[in-house]
Amino acid sequence: MHSERLYQLALTQVPLIGCVIAKNLVEQFGSASAIFSAKESTLAKMDGIGTVRAKSIKSYNQFDSLQSELDFVEKYQVQMLFLNDPKYPKRLLQCYDSPTLLFYKGNADLNATKIVSIIGTRLYTEYGKFVTEKLVKDLAVENVVITSGLAFGIDTIAHKTALKHNLPTIGVLAHGLDIIYPPENKSMARQMTKEGGGLLSEFRTGTKPDKHNFPTRNRIVAALADATIVIETDVKGGSMITAELANNYNRDVFAFPGKITDTKSRGCHRLISQNKAAILTGAHEFLELMNWLPATGKKKKIQRQLFIEMTVEEKIIYELLNAATQLPVDELYFKSGLSSSSAAGALLSLELQNVVQSLPGKIYRIL
Repeated sequence: MHSERLYQLALTQVPLIGCVIAKNLVEQFGSASAIFSAKESTLAKMDGIGTVRAKSIKSYNQFDSLQSELDFVEKYQVQMLFLNDPKYPKRLLQCYDSPTLLFYKGNADLNATKIVSIIGTRLYTEYGKFVTEKLVKDLAVENVVITSGLAFGIDTIAHKTALKHNLPTIGVLAHGLDIIYPPENKSMARQMTKEGGGLLSEFRTGTKPDKHNFPTRNRIVAALADATIVIETDVKGGSMITAELANNYNRDVFAFPGKITDTKSRGCHRLISQNKAAILTGAHEFLELMNWLPATGKKKKIQRQLFIEMTVEEKIIYELLNAATQLPVDELYFKSGLSSSSAAGALLSLELQNVVQSLPGKIYRIL
């Protein structure tokens, strides 16, 4: 007999069982131990499993090799967060490819009300440094949790500035918690775990910061937060991957503009021009767009025509939203039966007429 935590670890190691399949299994059986206890024939009948994957689960016998991981977790007081753990980041659970198991060292609330990912190039300019420091400093008024990837450059500046202004900050790693990469950030990482922040990874100890691990890590940076803010980036690189992932997860994406001649801002400009990121100039604007500013006590009165002439497309969108409390933009597009461009145009028109309101996470509602 093995412990539930050992079964949870084992599920991440079974050949042919990735995080998407594992999530389906957990939803069906409720626990990792129940998955391994299930009959092979039962597993084989499940959608997406079949005989080959069922046999892979039932034949797994490397439990003893996982004991060292449990020893590390216990020795260094690392939290193991399985898919059904109450402390597991709920924003990650919304994504189809949420990690089966997370390793977390720290105290920051992974389900805090306001979480923002701040990312950018390793080779930043003085402008990028200034923008990052000012942004994080100004976000401190709302006690926003800052996440990033603990990398050189904008990531490091975001983490350090958060620490300076007593903001919780979380570093998402592309390797196990037994090392820190880059090693120059060891002291900062230690400070993060001690001062209300944390370090998060889906990788076991012994996992090195290999190149292919970073895009995998980036999906957590994108999905863990309500919004992703890109400070500086060229058209290629990890920041662009993270921004694309955040956009695909229906998270709000923002980008700071720079000089049109500056290669460090080309990626930001591309995201803005492709409507994958909203242009951003400061923290107050960001907080306002996210509806995170405190209520002033005086409700803003919105002037709206009593009788608005709507196009056919606008009526379809309006009726869908009127029938529901609120709807995510992708679901709205799907249910409307309209092309993406037609639905987007109708939605924008209704928003400009103060008929609908955009909420964080690309969710819309009737005003």
